[in-house]
Amino acid sequence: THLIPSAMLAAQGRRGPLELYGTDYPTRDGTAERDYIHVSDLAAAHVLAVGYLAGGGKSTALNLGSEKGATVREVLQAVEEVSARKVPYVERPRRAGDAIALRASAKLAHETLGWKPVMSDLRTICETAWNWYSHAR
Repeated sequence: THLIPSAMLAAQGRRGPLELYGTDYPTRDGTAERDYIHVSDLAAAHVLAVGYLAGGGKSTALNLGSEKGATVREVLQAVEEVSARKVPYVERPRRAGDAIALRASAKLAHETLGWKPVMSDLRTICETAWNWYSHAR
């Protein structure tokens, strides 16, 4: 159900067309905007958090994200660029309750853990996901 894996599978022909919900949002291209984070950046933050807690740090909640938004169409374009394949999709109306844009503030994670994402630009996320999906069966 997540956009990037669904786009990868659609580009490979391993699933039907992606459903793009909403093209009339007040964003750069009319599609919803979300914050994407590379799994390696997520893992690095967790390693730092374990060290922080093991060193006597206080348990707390921290947001992790790239602090940058990418629209659905920008994700599809990035997948098409790294895969050299079209992502088939069907436009649908907005879903009730979907937010226009969601971006995480990782300021507290940076201040508490010294963490910053280093692989969470959209191109890198899509390139590494494509490499994984190209070898997954």
